[in-house]
Amino acid sequence: MKVFNAQGETLLQRVKWCDSFGSKLRGLMFRRSIDADEGLVLVEGRAGIAATSIHMFCVPFDIAAIWLDTDLRIVHMARAKAWRPYYASPRPARYVLEGPVELLQRVQVGEQLRFEK
Repeated sequence: MKVFNAQGETLLQRVKWCDSFGSKLRGLMFRRSIDADEGLVLVEGRAGIAATSIHMFCVPFDIAAIWLDTDLRIVHMARAKAWRPYYASPRPARYVLEGPVELLQRVQVGEQLRFEK
């Protein structure tokens, strides 16, 4: 799967859609790094704050964490630091896009993203 911004520019080339409990639980744990063109989308059944919170236990590198609402509009962004216990959006979100830290420089809150196979 690929991720595009509102202008149609490709943000990430290889994105894994994580909608099962196991895939969301595993996330990026136990990996050594993330490539510049890859990411994960953690998918929840409905928008919320608690359900889209993330942890960085067993993730030894920083990542971009980008929370999106049901319309795939960015509602919050953070640089999630390695081994930190908790990150959450202050606004309800349905998706969390995790990718390389540099991704934070290429998007902004309020921007709508698009996913394609």
